[in-house]
Amino acid sequence: MADFALRRRMMVDTQVRPSDVTKFPIIDAMLKVEREAFLPDALREAAYSSENLDLGEKRVLLEPRTLAKILDALNISGDQLVLDIGCAYGYSSAVVARMAQAVVAVEEDTAMAAEAQSVFVESGTDNVIVHEGPLADGAEEHGPYDLILIQGGVEQLPDAIADQLKDGGRIACLFMEDALGIVRIGYKTGGTLSWRFDFNASAPVLPGFEKEAVFAL
Repeated sequence: MADFALRRRMMVDTQVRPSDVTKFPIIDAMLKVEREAFLPDALREAAYSSENLDLGEKRVLLEPRTLAKILDALNISGDQLVLDIGCAYGYSSAVVARMAQAVVAVEEDTAMAAEAQSVFVESGTDNVIVHEGPLADGAEEHGPYDLILIQGGVEQLPDAIADQLKDGGRIACLFMEDALGIVRIGYKTGGTLSWRFDFNASAPVLPGFEKEAVFAL
């Protein structure tokens, strides 16, 4: 039987801490949330690998380093409402839920959303709302949000998502530019987002977050 607790500790010690992520709430959450519980049986053995895990249909579970550095940059506090887009089976939302007041987890795949809800119930995670619907639509009815994170690549951020961020709020986006991915943190002031570079990473572009095709005659 796999010793997942040991693998969790190794993940933190070899992937998270060496990436300059040392904030206690992040380390604590990533040590306590059972990553393997938020994956299909066939992927559980690979739960703590240092790569994005392929969930099919251009969806991945982001590698631990990428998620940890995004959480570090967003600097979540216990009074904040967080929108987690593309939560898949719910791992990222479970980690964020240990740091935030509440999380709205958006998932458009019905089976993934149902499984995430089931694992939240089993694990006693009671401050996450699973919202089933198109990822690019977010979850306006529960917003506006203090923080937004997106579990996959972005070529173009939908206006609907930007509009759901509170003024003074922050959003993390992994912008894919050809093969290169850049995580930027957006700060909303006076209704406008300004972006700063944070680190390099990579992930498939999520459905609904592609650049609009431009047709030239």
